[in-house]
Amino acid sequence: MKILLMGNPNVGKSVVFSRLTGVQVTSSNYAGTTVGYTQGKVKLGKLVAELVDVPGTYSLQPSCQAEEVARQMFQEESPDLVVSVMDATNLERNLFLTLQLLESGCPLVLVMNMWDCAQSKGVHLDLSNLSQALGVPVVALTAVSGEGLKELVEVMEESLKQKDHYQPKISNMSDEKRWAYIGQLVSRVQRIEHRHPTLLQRLERASVHPIYGFIIALLVIYLTLQVVVGMGEFLISNIFDPLYYQYYGPFITQVVNSVAPNGVINEILIGNGYEYATSFGLLTTGVYVEFAVVLPYILSFYLVLGVLEDLGYLPRLAVIIDSLMHKVGLHGFSIIPIILGLGCNFPAVLSTRILEGRRERFIATALIAISVPCMAQTAVIIGLLGPYGLNYIAVVYGTLLVIFITMGMLLNRLMPGESPEIFVEIPPYRIPHLRTLLQKTWTRVKGFMIEAVPFVFLGLLAINVLYLVGIMDYLTILLSPILSQLLGLPSDAIGALIMGFLRKDLATAMLAPLQLTAQQLTVASTFLAVSFPCIATFAVLFKELGVKDLVKVVGIMMGVALLAGTILNLIWSVI
Repeated sequence: MKILLMGNPNVGKSVVFSRLTGVQVTSSNYAGTTVGYTQGKVKLGKLVAELVDVPGTYSLQPSCQAEEVARQMFQEESPDLVVSVMDATNLERNLFLTLQLLESGCPLVLVMNMWDCAQSKGVHLDLSNLSQALGVPVVALTAVSGEGLKELVEVMEESLKQKDHYQPKISNMSDEKRWAYIGQLVSRVQRIEHRHPTLLQRLERASVHPIYGFIIALLVIYLTLQVVVGMGEFLISNIFDPLYYQYYGPFITQVVNSVAPNGVINEILIGNGYEYATSFGLLTTGVYVEFAVVLPYILSFYLVLGVLEDLGYLPRLAVIIDSLMHKVGLHGFSIIPIILGLGCNFPAVLSTRILEGRRERFIATALIAISVPCMAQTAVIIGLLGPYGLNYIAVVYGTLLVIFITMGMLLNRLMPGESPEIFVEIPPYRIPHLRTLLQKTWTRVKGFMIEAVPFVFLGLLAINVLYLVGIMDYLTILLSPILSQLLGLPSDAIGALIMGFLRKDLATAMLAPLQLTAQQLTVASTFLAVSFPCIATFAVLFKELGVKDLVKVVGIMMGVALLAGTILNLIWSVI
């Protein structure tokens, strides 16, 4: 049996889904799209059914790709039951989709989620009257705490057993008549009692205030970075480094040396030992950089991002930053792909599809590729420059911020068109559900590792082959004048810069054994952060932009990278 979980965005569907299915779920994209959904098994008494968490939609008349996928899944999956999840504090808005689902004739169970929020806000609903009016069972639920979950499971089981006798009381209506009916129904079943705002509700309002909201946004961003970096460093120093240096490194070195004590195979697999900064072997540097340097920061970043998402803060950040983003040809909601880019540029570029027009998507994609370093590269930059002081790290990211603002303003002026106004729903603050949060974090981390690890090994293999066949020496001779004169870097750094096309984080790590000064490391790190994205991001750029726009982005990033590196080198030489 198949059950679809449907509802408007931000009604808590994911928490309901997690409560019903547990942790054994799968995530995938709907065929032919990048819109994701999750599915799992739910046990209803003696029945076992497949539960699908459909992308959120306001209507079966789609206005974006996610809503189109929701409609297709509803029409093509032939569900045995639909569970319509509603926000109990926004009955009127949620009923439109519910009525459309009722008109289809599919068996339906109505879930009034966030029941505790409705009560605290003074929203009183007569569920018995609502159930009689619509002809379907209605269940009050607080998914975060699990209150009402047992009743929901019982009602779902009973509805599946009696689905052949299902007869809704709603016939097909026009949109105008549907809204009129909703107004009449709400006036019968809903009563609102005035309540003084709670501290949390006051904080909700302050978060979108023009002044207080901006202060809160700066504080949230600062705390986010502190938590991500602090948690990442803690995991590295207390867990991953000891595991690597005390156990994995010596073990894999001994194994490879016993099988291939010397020669090309030995050099490619373990390089010059298991020190990540000097070996560049597939099984030493490849494993260390990805699992002992990058993974801790990726894990902490996605965990914090999930908290901000589930809390309901990200839409507020989008509203606060909207006026600033318009200066660079975007609107506030583009902050979501940019924040994703701080984790990994690959999903960030894909997420630009939420923006309305091609102009906005091009500007956002270009800015992400040029001036938003992924968490993998951030981890290595912090590791390289941290011992020399925070001022060098500040120079790198200050430069990237200047590039982001300058390039955004230029692209906004040079490209015809205007940025649309932001239209985004702002949900109430909610306490994140721990199991859902961990499930989401694991799914994202797993996806990142699946995408990233193959390219790390590919990059290391490629760089070893380039060295072994002598191509790297030729490129060093060809490009060393540019490096030495413009960037002030030794010719040995060319290998790292070429490696940047395959994996930026690994390329930055390759700078460590070159005995560069703090100033040279700052210039090289900035150049790598601005120049070519990793090969995975480059591939998705080609897919999203096409050849013509991709050539434009590549030209911009290489020009800006050389200019930024040259200016920094000149500044350091003067100082």
